[in-house]
Order: sequence, then C-alpha cells, then structure tokens
Amino acid sequence: MITSVWKAIRNGQIDPVYVITGTESYFIEKTLDLLKSKMTDGEPEFINFDLEEVPVDYVIEEADTIPFFSDRKLIIAKNASFLKAAERGKEKIDHNLKALEAWLENPPSSSVTIFVAPYEKLDERKKITKLIKQHAVMVEAKALQANDLEVWVQHEAKSFGKHIEKLAAQRLIEVAGTNLTLLSSEIEKMSLYLGSEEEITEQLIEQMTARTLEQDAFKMLQAYLEGNISEALSVYYDLIRQKEEPVALTALLASQIRFMVHVYYLQKKGYHAQQISKQLKAHPYRVKLLVEKRQQIPEQRLLEVLNDLAEIDLQLKTQSGNRERILEFFLMKRKQGRKTNTPV
Repeated sequence: MITSVWKAIRNGQIDPVYVITGTESYFIEKTLDLLKSKMTDGEPEFINFDLEEVPVDYVIEEADTIPFFSDRKLIIAKNASFLKAAERGKEKIDHNLKALEAWLENPPSSSVTIFVAPYEKLDERKKITKLIKQHAVMVEAKALQANDLEVWVQHEAKSFGKHIEKLAAQRLIEVAGTNLTLLSSEIEKMSLYLGSEEEITEQLIEQMTARTLEQDAFKMLQAYLEGNISEALSVYYDLIRQKEEPVALTALLASQIRFMVHVYYLQKKGYHAQQISKQLKAHPYRVKLLVEKRQQIPEQRLLEVLNDLAEIDLQLKTQSGNRERILEFFLMKRKQGRKTNTPV
C-alpha cells in the first residue's frame, strides 16, 4: 500500500532503492516530494535521469559516487521502460541490465535511487523485473477506482482540517474532474477560504471550483439531453464569452456522445464499469457516472443527436456569418420539439 510506504518515509525509514509504478502522476510526484523533504541533511543533492535518453549505467555510476555536500543524495531515474514489455524496434537505448542486476544485490547506502516506471503494468516475465521487486521498495501509483476516489477526496479534505460529505465529494469530482493534483488544489483553495469553518459544501464547490472545458461540455450535453435547455444555453453562453469556438465545442460534444454510446454498448454486452473503463482507457469515475444514468437516455436518442451534430459541424465549416447562432439553435431545437410533441 502506498500509504504504508509514505508512513515509513515520514518516520525516517528510507531505503536505498525504490520503484514507482503506475500512471497516477499525483502519487508519483507526492512520493518524490516526500523523499526530497526527508533528505535535507547538509546541502541536498538531487540528480535526475531520463532512461529514454541515457543508459542505466549512468544511474549506477552516479549512485556509486560518494556525495560531496550531504550524507546521501537522491537520484531519480524516470521512464524505466526496461521494466515493461518491450516494443520491437522502439527501444531508443540499449540498457546494460546485467550491470543493473549485479548493482541491485548491494546498492550503496550513500544514495537513494528511485526508478519511475509510469506504466499500467510491468513485464513480470523479465528477470530484471523479478529481481528489482526483490531488492527495491515497490510503490504503486495506480489510478483510483470510482468509490475510492470519493473516499480520497474526503481524506484529502481531512488533511486540511475540513470535512466534506459524500454527496459534496461526488459533486466536486463531477465539476473539477478526476485529476488528483487539480482536486487537491481545489480542496486546498476552499480550505483556505473557509478559515476556521470546517464544512466544504456543495454550494461552496459550485461557487469556487474552476471547471475544465470538458466538464463544461459534459454539463451542457447532459442538460440538453435531459431537456433542461435553459441550463444548456447558460453553459453555452459562458463558453462563448470565454472565446471558445463553436466548431471545437461541436467536436467536443460529438466526442462525448460517442463515448457514451461505447459505454452503453459494452454495458449491454455484459461488461461491468471497471472492465469498460479499462477497455476504453477512461477513468472509472467517468464510466460510473454514465452507467448510473443508463436508463435515463435511450441509445437511439444519442445516435440522433450525434447525427445532428455532424450536420451542425458541416454547417459551421461551410457557412459564413454568425456561427455562434448555429450551435445555439441546435441547443434550442429540443425545446421546440417538446412544444410540438415531437418524440425525443
């Protein structure tokens, strides 16, 4: 567990070799920052290598060199691609893995070496992978699952001395997205704003959280699909005031629709949310939100809207004049259809 590794580091238990695996950049950076903060004796020495640019021999040589200004130095070796399955013809560097294997048997205590492997999984068949797992502290920086993400938000708020209910945590994720670094920043900002007050409420989240373009587009689409045209138009007008281009917004809406169709197709095939997220390489929380709304939006309706957006895209690219009006009229069409009892 990553928390147990962090606890050991905070208590001053620092090992000579670490391997950080996984794609969640927040956990990678927090682990590196934690190690840096605990190695402040003398003049800190931090050395960085990119193993896609230099061979691992450079790392070994640096680790074996006695530090000048401190008892230990921190060496960060990023992109340790030799730990994952090899892609033929794509290896830039020929790494001396025999030398690394020998070095791992007795790494020097005068350095702390961190190999960062930002990949979903390692190649367990490789000798170097097996050996490095025996001699290094493994840190898993994996993306959180949907329910874990909500718990993480509550825990992060607690670390700032604040409290956030589960529904408010869900709302924060819906508004700000699933990027942990951004979520942590938003929680810190609201905590500073609250001062001595403890509760992070949904109202405060709506007032203070910065939305991404993708989140605004999703909100606009959901409002449109649910028949809340005033809400859809309100979001659209805000985006236009922010100088967002109608062509780009149309493409983003179409991309959201295609993603929804793919999710529902896989769900119909019997895939559960975690399998769907892995198949589509999407964050589990994004899939979870759509699966929960599955019965609210017929698949045929999504295909109709996707077809309409294709026509809108053509109009935007071939017609001159006020292009903002074209997408605006599209968003208003649902309301007109309801007035005339047009099926939706």
